[in-house]
Amino acid sequence: MAKRIGILTGGGDVPGLNPCIKAVVEAASERGWEVIGFRRGWGGPLHFNPDDDAAARAEHLMPLDPTAVRRIDRFGGTILHTSRTNPSKVAVKELPDFLAGRAEDAVDGKVDCTDHVLRVFAHLGLDAMVPIGGDDTLSYAARLHQEGFPVVAAPKTMDNDVYGTEYCMGFSTAVSRSVEAINNLRTPAGSHERIAVIELFGRNSGETALISGHIAAADRVLIPEVPFDFEKLAEFVAADHAANPSSYAVVVVSEGAHPEEGEIVESGEPDAYGHKKLGGIGSIVGAELKRMTGIQILNQSLAYIMRGGEPDAVDKLVSTSFGTMAVQHLADGRTGLMMALVGGKYTTVPVDTCIAGVRTVDVEELYDAENYRPNIREVAGKPMYLY
Repeated sequence: MAKRIGILTGGGDVPGLNPCIKAVVEAASERGWEVIGFRRGWGGPLHFNPDDDAAARAEHLMPLDPTAVRRIDRFGGTILHTSRTNPSKVAVKELPDFLAGRAEDAVDGKVDCTDHVLRVFAHLGLDAMVPIGGDDTLSYAARLHQEGFPVVAAPKTMDNDVYGTEYCMGFSTAVSRSVEAINNLRTPAGSHERIAVIELFGRNSGETALISGHIAAADRVLIPEVPFDFEKLAEFVAADHAANPSSYAVVVVSEGAHPEEGEIVESGEPDAYGHKKLGGIGSIVGAELKRMTGIQILNQSLAYIMRGGEPDAVDKLVSTSFGTMAVQHLADGRTGLMMALVGGKYTTVPVDTCIAGVRTVDVEELYDAENYRPNIREVAGKPMYLY
C-alpha cells in the first residue's frame, strides 16, 4: 500500500538540509510513496487551514518528487524554508487568524495547538513525518510521538549538541568555514599587530569553537562551559601577542561564553522555545582586552557565514545517509526514532532521547580550563570529531 509522508526543516538552517531532503524523497519515490514538504518548519502545519482553497494551501505545502529535488543537494540552506515555531506553545498574538478562537485556551499566554497539527496530518492523509532539526524542533517531534503519530527524525545543528548522537548534519561545514575564516583573519591581524577576537555560533555547547580553535591553532578559545576571568585572559593574550614574531594573537569566542561575574549576552524577545538571540560577547571581550592591554583589536563575528553555502563532503554524506536510513526504517514499520551516529556507526535512538539530556563539551578531556585553550588529552577511542 502506497504511503504518504511529510517532511520539514526547523530551527536554524545548516548546510546539509537539502541533501537530506533529496535522500528522503528519492528513497520514498523508489517505493512508490508520496512526499509532501511543509514550508517553514512546524509553522507549516500550524498555519495550514484545511478549509483554504488550493492557492492558499500552496503557501504552506510543497509536493516533492525526484524532479523537484534533482539539484538541491548542490546548495546550502533548505528549499522548504524554516522557522522557530513550537505548535505546543503558540503565543496568542501569533495564532493564525483561523485559530484566533483558541485564544481562550491560553495558559500563561500560550496555546497548545497540537490537536490542530494532528488534524492537518489526518486531513492530508499522512502516514508519518520526517522532521529535520535541532533539539528544539525534535522536541516537538517527540511530543507527536507521545501523541501516537509516527515520526522518524534527523538531527542537525552547527553546535553538534543534539543529545543522543555523536554527529549532527551541518557541524563539519561550520568548522571548515570557521577554520578558513580564522586563518584568513591572521593576515590583517598580523599586518596591523592586533588581537583578533573571532566570535562563532554556539549557545550552550562550545564544541564548534573548541574544534575550530584547535584545528586553526588559536591562542585562546572561550566556551560556554567554562566562565572566564577577564584579567587572566588579558595576561594570557598580551603574552601571546608578545611571543608571536608577527605581533598578533587570535582569540576564538563561542557566542554563549561569559565571564565569571557575568551572564551570556542575549537580546530581543524569547523565541517559541524560550531562547533569546545570542551574540555580542566577542565585541565585549575585544573592548575589555583593548582596555586592559592597550593593544588594538580586530573584532569579527562569523555568524551566518558559518552556515552559508554548499555543504562539505562530510555533511553531504551524513545528511544523505540520515535521509536514506529514515525511509528504510519507515519501510520496516519502525517509528519513534532519531537517526544517529554512535560509536562512529549509523544507528537510531528513541526520538525522545533528544530531550533526555544535554550535550556539552567534556572539559576534563578536551579543554584546559586554567589556560582557556583546547587540550586534547587522549585521542584513541574517541569519535572522529573528538567529542
